[in-house]
Amino acid sequence: MEVPAVNLKAIVLVHWLLTTWGCLGLPSSYTWGNFTVLAVGVWAIAQRDSIDAIIMFLIGLLITILMDIINISIFYPRGSSLTDLQRFDAGMAIFSLLLKPVSCLFVYQMYRERGGEYVVNLGFFSVARDRSSYQSIDQQDVPCPYPDLDSKPAPHPF
Repeated sequence: MEVPAVNLKAIVLVHWLLTTWGCLGLPSSYTWGNFTVLAVGVWAIAQRDSIDAIIMFLIGLLITILMDIINISIFYPRGSSLTDLQRFDAGMAIFSLLLKPVSCLFVYQMYRERGGEYVVNLGFFSVARDRSSYQSIDQQDVPCPYPDLDSKPAPHPF
């Protein structure tokens, strides 16, 4: 299964927009958590070759999924008379939450493209590299400084 290529800038921009709209009525923990992860996403954009930046962004997205569930469930406005701002705020926060697992899939694909080594295997869906032709440079076969002495006759003494 091939994952389509999505630009990291688009992912950060969409989540920034949804977080900005979602933080209008949610507590500061929602705001701080999501904007901190988005700052790491900006770092991942700036450092195109950094594996650390992209994996930290991925881990941050995974953590904010859990944090968003907690924040939305605790601070969701209750009552039958919700204002338009409360409905819009909650809707954008929920939409951002629903979009994060898809973003995690795309960011994981970018992590693999940058040379990441974590492998996901879910049984029916597996993401792994074929390492059969891999040759390690750490353990090279050191050539013997002397030829094989058993195959040649011994030198004659004078």
